[in-house]
Amino acid sequence: MDALRHGWPLAIDGAPLLQPVETAFSDVSGEAMLVSASRAATLKLANQIEAAAPRKPVLMRGADVFDLPAALAVADPALDLQSPLKGPFKALPLEWEEQARAALELARIAGILPAFIVDPQGAGEAASLQASDVAAFTDPQRLNIATRAKLPVAAAEGARIVAFRSPDDTREHVALVIGKESSGTPPLVRLHSECLTGDILGSLKCDCGPQLDAALRAMSVEADKGGWGVLLYMRQEGRGIGLVNKLRAYRLQDQGFDTVDANTRLGLPDEARDFPTAARMLDLLGVKEVRLMTNNPAKVEALEGEGVTVAKRVPHSLPDNPHNARYLATKRDRAGHILP
Repeated sequence: MDALRHGWPLAIDGAPLLQPVETAFSDVSGEAMLVSASRAATLKLANQIEAAAPRKPVLMRGADVFDLPAALAVADPALDLQSPLKGPFKALPLEWEEQARAALELARIAGILPAFIVDPQGAGEAASLQASDVAAFTDPQRLNIATRAKLPVAAAEGARIVAFRSPDDTREHVALVIGKESSGTPPLVRLHSECLTGDILGSLKCDCGPQLDAALRAMSVEADKGGWGVLLYMRQEGRGIGLVNKLRAYRLQDQGFDTVDANTRLGLPDEARDFPTAARMLDLLGVKEVRLMTNNPAKVEALEGEGVTVAKRVPHSLPDNPHNARYLATKRDRAGHILP
């Protein structure tokens, strides 16, 4: 992860050297690039058999060698208007798919564009790893409780906070527990993904801040009635694509793309949240059954798939505003959220 953020190439056993395009700092070049299937589709490669499978990494070459400016134009959709005539490109057979998937997944977690120059000339010292190291890095079973403390908050002065940490991952998730814990009463639970722009800055482009505040108020009311609630605050900005990539998606939305299509043009999934980690947090808290505050049936299915019993789905929709009406409509029409 550190290597990717610093622009060092990856040496994944069984694959050529892979140079992250976005963070490269030296004069690198190569004859081929690795991109995601969704980004390949925007580059008009989906009609080629090697690039036709959804969610499969795509190895491609161009008419010319990819120097860094050319590679950036391929990787960053913000440059599409400046460089509209890219290509032609040809998709190539990919004989190291497991390693390619690992590289693209690491790029997503690192919050950089998922694009690499393959076997680059001029690259620096590489960071070596196995493809299986990625699964070990993201294994939710490595998550443990780091510490607990009392944390009076505006919605509930008797709240307690629990911090969770994995050995390698620097992202620390927290849970806020409101009310008296009871094994006989399923808590009101909200999985809330970190949103700097909505939670802290009051962005009107999403409904994250109001949802967070409303969830805490609902849990406080629940506690007053003898129940309890748990807010899981997950460090997975932008549904798992990172802050910078989320802001890149905002820029594409300003050009007319909706939330889903903006992520696709970035070569990133529109849903990359880590539900296994949320289930692990609940398990560490001793919570086996929940009443889940969500408008998203897929979130219910994801938690139940991890062994958490969802006794009830509790609707959690709020009024829209002129800035987030399209965002909410996209969640309803394209992501299956139950919204008005």
